[in-house]
Amino acid sequence: DLEVTVPRVIIFRDAIIDLLTMELGPRFTSKASLGFLALLNYTGGAYIYIRREYAVRIKIINKSWRTANNKTADFITEAEGEEGEAKEGGGAGEGAAEEAAQEKHGEAAKTDRTEGARASGEARNKNSNNMKVPTTFNEMFMFNGAVMGFGQSAWMNIILDQFDDIVMNVANSYRLQEECDVCSLVMAKYRGTINLSEFKAVMLA
Repeated sequence: DLEVTVPRVIIFRDAIIDLLTMELGPRFTSKASLGFLALLNYTGGAYIYIRREYAVRIKIINKSWRTANNKTADFITEAEGEEGEAKEGGGAGEGAAEEAAQEKHGEAAKTDRTEGARASGEARNKNSNNMKVPTTFNEMFMFNGAVMGFGQSAWMNIILDQFDDIVMNVANSYRLQEECDVCSLVMAKYRGTINLSEFKAVMLA
């Protein structure tokens, strides 16, 4: 979690060597000093390599998770929803005006056909609204769970509730450990049977 650079590695390495030299005195031989220098150089280089190489992978995980949960499109979706409601309201007003005109001219038969068509259209709209396509990770997970017969496994919701915090803090090892501990504590209070292999199967389906 700390930024590790070459100058900082050198400072830390020299401080450790000086401390050992001061504490051990003659017992800290030149071979021991060279050994510790090599060990600390290797450790610092490993930290630098891991931070440089895995930073790209962590960014990919965060970006993919945001895409899977539509977090970047929340504002656009809300704006489109408001425009859709405005259009529907305008369409309803026009329909009411047409009905009033038809009643005024005494076209009862045409009015009945229009109302019937409208009723059938509303029924189709309700059916299409009920058939909601999963658009987020949680929705797709619950859909897969229901298809695979795990819809009654309420413990999976416990993990799903913590999954977002776990993924978004994957770069912070301390926060990641805290989120995992919280998830473990909540699951420990669950009274039913927990089979984590089922969660893995649904997640990868």
